Amino acid sequence: MATVTSVNALQASVAQAERQVQQGQSRVDQDASRLEQSRSQLTKDRQTLADTQRQSTQAQQQQAPARSSAIQLGAALSGAIERPNRAEQILAANPTAARPQLNAQGQTIGKLINITA
Repeated sequence: MATVTSVNALQASVAQAERQVQQGQSRVDQDASRLEQSRSQLTKDRQTLADTQRQSTQAQQQQAPARSSAIQLGAALSGAIERPNRAEQILAANPTAARPQLNAQGQTIGKLINITA
C-alpha cells in the first residue's frame, strides 16, 4: 500500500515535470516566433537588396552613354589641340610689329619697370 509520503512525493514530481514541460513549450513558442521574425526580415532584406541592385544597374546604364560622350569629347579636344587645322597654323603675311605704348609723358610702358623708391 502506498504511503501518504510517497503519494505526495509523486504528486510533487508530477507538478515539477508539468512546470518543466510548460517552460520548455514556452521556449519553443518564443523560438518559433523569433524564427518567423527572422524569416520575415530576411525576405524584406532580400527584396531591398534586389531593388538596390536593380537601381544600381539602371544608374550604371544611364551613366554609360554620358561617360562615353565625355571620353569622345576628351579625345576630340586632345586631337584638336595636338593637331590644329592648317588654317589655324598659317601666320599672317605681314605681321605688324607691336608698337610700344606711351604714357601721358611720352614714356614707353611695359619695357622697364623702375623699382627705385
